Amino acid sequence: MVEAELELYGHPFSSYTWKAQIALMANGTDYRFKMLDPGHPDNSAFVAATHPAGKFPVLRDGAIVVVEASAIIEYVAAKYPGDAPLIPSDPLEAAEARMLDRVFDNYVMNNVQAIVDARIRNPENPDPQLCVEAGERLNRAYRWLEEWLTGNLLPAHHSLVTCAAAPSLFYADWVLPIPDECPKLATLRAELLALAPVRQCVDAARPYRRLFPGGAPDRD
Repeated sequence: MVEAELELYGHPFSSYTWKAQIALMANGTDYRFKMLDPGHPDNSAFVAATHPAGKFPVLRDGAIVVVEASAIIEYVAAKYPGDAPLIPSDPLEAAEARMLDRVFDNYVMNNVQAIVDARIRNPENPDPQLCVEAGERLNRAYRWLEEWLTGNLLPAHHSLVTCAAAPSLFYADWVLPIPDECPKLATLRAELLALAPVRQCVDAARPYRRLFPGGAPDRD
C-alpha cells in the first residue's frame, strides 16, 4: 500500500466517485473516504466550498485539492504511482486512453444521467421525448464503442479507461440494456465487473439501490 494522506469526498452510489475509487484501490494508494450525506454536513460544506459547481468527487491531499474524477486519476498516477497503469506511458496510447475516457463520460454516462434526471423530475411520467433522445444517443455510443473494440485493444486494466468504463457501463446497462448487436461491449462490462476494485464499489453501493430512479434491476 502506497502511504498517502489523501481524503476522497464522495458517495458510494455515485458513478464518478467509483471512477476515482477504482483508481485509488487498484493503485494501492491509501485514502480516507469522506461520506457526503445529511449526516456529514462538514464534508458537504467542504465540497461546496472547493468545487466550482459543488459536485463530487473531490480529492484533498494536504493543502492540494483536485476536482473532477479524470483529473483525480491523473494526479494519483503522477504523484502516487503504483502497480496500476493508470495513464499509459506511451504518449499516443495515453492520448487514446484520454479519448476513451471522454467518450465514456460524455456519451455514455451523460446520457444515462439525462434519463435518470428525467425520472427524478417526474417519477410517474418522465419526459418521453427527452428519454427517447437520450436513449438514441446512448445507443449510438454503444455502437461506436462496439466498432472501436472490434479493431482496437484497451489499455491494460486498471487504466483511466477502466475507471471510466466500469461505472458508466454498470449504470448504462440498468437504464438501457446493451443490445445483442454489441457483444464485445457486453463482454467488456462483465469483465470490468469481475475486477476486485469494481466489485468493492458495487458491493459498497448495494444499500443504496432502492434510491435508483425508476428502480434498480435485480442483478449485478
